[in-house]
Amino acid sequence: QVKLVESGGGSVQAGGSLRLSCAASEYTYLTNCMGWFRQTPGKAREKVALFYTGGGATSYGDFVKDRFTISRDNAKEAVYLQMNNLKPEDSAMYYCVAGGSCYVSALGWTYWGQGSQVTVSS
Repeated sequence: QVKLVESGGGSVQAGGSLRLSCAASEYTYLTNCMGWFRQTPGKAREKVALFYTGGGATSYGDFVKDRFTISRDNAKEAVYLQMNNLKPEDSAMYYCVAGGSCYVSALGWTYWGQGSQVTVSS
């Protein structure tokens, strides 16, 4: 059973930056795609950023607009999300995900992290 351990959430003022980290306990084909979804109360989880090991392809949610960058360290089986120019509407619980393929929706992912709270104040 693969475990995803997240770190790096916190509180920041609008315009600030945060970096999220997520490390998988082991490599399997089910960690070929890793990334983040986020969720606010009463709303569905939405894609933030994904990184696919095969070819290094990345995918971002439309709201990111060049503010966030996802990267991956294959040796550490970890992904990182650098978030810049944060806005109050970015406040949410951010969840690390891993799966054999990348899925646009929250369905299909094999593993989920425990969640990291990001709070952006105006």
